[in-house]
Amino acid sequence: MAIVTLTTDFGHKDYAIAVIKAALIEHIPSVTIVDITHEITPYNLTETAYILKNAFGAFPKGSIHIIGVESEQTPENIHLAMSFEGHYFIGADNGIFSLIKEDIKATQTVAINIHNAITTSFPVLDVFINVAAHIARQGALEVIGTPVKNIRELIEVRPVINTEGNQIVGSVIYIDNYGNVITNITQKLFKSVGKSRDFTIIARTIKFRKIYQSYSQAIDFNLPKEKREEDGKKLALFNAAGHLELAVYKSNPLSVGSASTLFGLDYRDLITIQFE
Repeated sequence: MAIVTLTTDFGHKDYAIAVIKAALIEHIPSVTIVDITHEITPYNLTETAYILKNAFGAFPKGSIHIIGVESEQTPENIHLAMSFEGHYFIGADNGIFSLIKEDIKATQTVAINIHNAITTSFPVLDVFINVAAHIARQGALEVIGTPVKNIRELIEVRPVINTEGNQIVGSVIYIDNYGNVITNITQKLFKSVGKSRDFTIIARTIKFRKIYQSYSQAIDFNLPKEKREEDGKKLALFNAAGHLELAVYKSNPLSVGSASTLFGLDYRDLITIQFE
């Protein structure tokens, strides 16, 4: 039984997702289809990579992951299929693949070459599904593609460390459903550069000098509820994906506000960590 996941910026208003699933069922009758998300901000590659990078490992090896973000084929945006850590990824060479695998080498990557037999303005439906069906039938990648050694790298979204080694400059890569702000600064990088030194996290005019292990750890539950600092309590922590996250305790973007709205932070805004 094949497992195929879908990660796109198509949303749910239009019919795109329905026809993709219908085509998958037609080509792979025993398929199990899992929606990772269809709410990617349009054309946002780092957001796509963050979500897929932290989701795909939960699926069994052999799963096939279709990426429908900035997927139109152009001379600068060819289509790829990649075998990586026992999983298969199908998408465009727009930088997402480099962000998913980071510095780990892929087992195999090919430039998909079946386009001459297919005329399409909807590559996810007409190309990617055919490739997924080929993989589901245990087909070799070199049958539907030409091996490539180099893929497009998105190095501009990586944190920068200053020459003195006492500062990390990162950026916002994702804002979750609660309005929490996710950065590209990982716990591994923080420990490597920080070396247990005191620090200040600076996000616009907001500063953090402590990193919690969980949201609730920021609240002193020894105090009576009426004396606790809960509403609007700002905090920093490393989330389950190992990324630095700036949050507000029990935030709600639709009512009391969130880290994004209250701190004035949006995608690609700078976050600085200064070590003492």
